[in-house]
Amino acid sequence: MSDTPYDDHFVSWFRAVTPYINAFRGKTFVIAFGGKAIASEFIKTLAYDVNLLASLGIRLVLVHGARPQIEEELREKNLESRYHRGYRITDAETLDCVLDAVGSVYLEIEAMLSQGLPNTPMANSRIRVIGGNFITGQPIGVLDGIDMHYAGKVRKVDSEGINAQLGLGNIVLLNCEGPSPTGEIFNLQMEEVAEAIAVAIKADKLVYLTDSRGVTDESGELLDAVTADEASQLLRDAGWLSNDIMRYLPCAVRASRVGVGRVHLIGYTQDGALLRELFTHDGVGTVVTRESLENIREAKPDDIAALIALIEPMEQEGILVHRPRELLEREIEQFSIMLHDGIIVGCAALYQHSPEEAELACLAVSPEHREWGYGEQLMERIVRRAKKAGIKRLCVLTTRTEHWFVERGFKLGTVDDLPAAKKEMYNYQRRSKVLFKTL
Repeated sequence: MSDTPYDDHFVSWFRAVTPYINAFRGKTFVIAFGGKAIASEFIKTLAYDVNLLASLGIRLVLVHGARPQIEEELREKNLESRYHRGYRITDAETLDCVLDAVGSVYLEIEAMLSQGLPNTPMANSRIRVIGGNFITGQPIGVLDGIDMHYAGKVRKVDSEGINAQLGLGNIVLLNCEGPSPTGEIFNLQMEEVAEAIAVAIKADKLVYLTDSRGVTDESGELLDAVTADEASQLLRDAGWLSNDIMRYLPCAVRASRVGVGRVHLIGYTQDGALLRELFTHDGVGTVVTRESLENIREAKPDDIAALIALIEPMEQEGILVHRPRELLEREIEQFSIMLHDGIIVGCAALYQHSPEEAELACLAVSPEHREWGYGEQLMERIVRRAKKAGIKRLCVLTTRTEHWFVERGFKLGTVDDLPAAKKEMYNYQRRSKVLFKTL
């Protein structure tokens, strides 16, 4: 059968997600979702996607809520639903409704994760779902003169027990109930349970499925990434945010500040949102981090394999000069690299040819990341390094990007203008354009 555009798309897509698969294997994710997500039309495909993550070697803890299901139980028993400061006032009758609704939802999720039906994405799957008393609750007590009864907060997380189950390859499924050492059961907030677990087990990612596509600005534009400080500022005056975001975002801020690597907020109404957020550069929701996702640093020997994977396709196209691995190993200290979410997406090198002259070389950014301005950031990094080294003039040789450099202050020159050492190495077959920038 001949190749088709679909085949090409599949191959390029599969190669694009490979770095994420490698990066995520063995990592720990906590995925939290409320009762509205469970009642949505995409809950079955969410179960398929969770199965896929588990099959890739990702350690998973699932935390679920049941707010609308509890509301339904209360309506059936003609009981009033009361809240104070976002917490449900949970008296004895309300607690009975909570236990019934939460127990029913738990069994529903467990059943969906266990369906190894033929002709489905979970065919022949062997997922083991484990629950347990990993969460200890404590009463909130009296708030502003209001007795909260059995409304509670997380007192303790059995991180050793959870990690033991994850080490066996099990998915840990937890709800929003928290027994106390005295034998009482408290109604906890799902988002606080997920936050406490992610912090206790030092999760690499905490994911909240929400009633909106993520955090937006006042005009409704999605913010694909915010720092904890930026999110805190938003919460001070962000009446436009959805109910879920207003509840989950404070937890995301706290979790990111105490060590959870990434906190994602994504919509549950988009099919495959979990996979799109985790396995694509752009994502579909908002990621909250302690610091900016982008990071430029100098390269280390451990980066060589990823560096080769980045520049090799451009060498094959003739955009870059071929650099054997042995040469990269010798010259690794000349390179600066751009990382996005821990993955190398760009590089550039600085070669000094004389006390006052140097070359900007091997400036490369992966195709799917070129629209983000990473090339310019890498160029600026090399310029700063050159200035620090006392370089007065920077040259660059290019066969494809002459105008890009001209737009950024470089001027056309000739081969004769090159430093003597570089002039001797000039490849007349490539006929590279020569440009210079005075620093």
